[in-house]
Amino acid sequence: MNTRKLGSLAEAEACRYIEKLGMLPLCKNYKRFTGEIDLVAKDKDTIVFIEVKQRSSFIKGSPSEAVTYTKQKRIIQTALMYLKENRLTNVKIRFDVIAISGETIKYIRSAFSAQ
Repeated sequence: MNTRKLGSLAEAEACRYIEKLGMLPLCKNYKRFTGEIDLVAKDKDTIVFIEVKQRSSFIKGSPSEAVTYTKQKRIIQTALMYLKENRLTNVKIRFDVIAISGETIKYIRSAFSAQ
């Protein structure tokens, strides 16, 4: 199975996972020239931007280690575009990571910030 297909499966699994947590998915694979956000969701009064990383082995490190500083900056820039396009001002935001390895899902709330 190619990496794009594996990524799509991981994102679908992550979407089901956040729904079980009571979050409302708003958007999947939001793409702009600045980058892509895998999932955008609403958690009560907070807009959550979620990066999904899946690894079948730890040869290249854990899934969460793949969310580098450079990747975080791209996600933040893209999140700002999402907020602007959707006229979302004065809202709470959060950046989370869902790391999937095998059958294990690790949910990291507030994995990084826009500060």
